[in-house]
Amino acid sequence: MENKGTGLNPNVAGTLSYVLGFVTGIFFFVIEKDKYIRFHALQSIIVFGFLFVLSMSLGFIPFVGFLFSLLITPISLVLWILLMVKAYQGKKYKIFIAGDIAERNA
Repeated sequence: MENKGTGLNPNVAGTLSYVLGFVTGIFFFVIEKDKYIRFHALQSIIVFGFLFVLSMSLGFIPFVGFLFSLLITPISLVLWILLMVKAYQGKKYKIFIAGDIAERNA
C-alpha cells in the first residue's frame, strides 16, 4: 500500500525516518499524513534529538562527560538499528516516554 505524501510504502517510509536520525524524522513528519509514518518520524525526532543534545551537553563536562559519551554511542547504534528493523516489519515499537509522546501527537 502506497501513501500520498512521498509515494513510498509506509514500512519503507517509517524505516527511512530513522536513517539520518532526527533530520529524516523532521522531513517525514512534515511531508507525511499517514499516522504510522508520522509516529516513527516523531519518535525519531524525540529519541535521536534527545541523544544528540545529551551527547553535546556531556562534551562540556571534562572526563566524566567523555565516559558517558562512550556509553551513549553504542546505545544510539542499537536503538537506531532496532527502530529501523521494527519500522520495516510494520511494528510500532515504542521507546520509553518518546513512543507515548509520538503516538499521542502523530
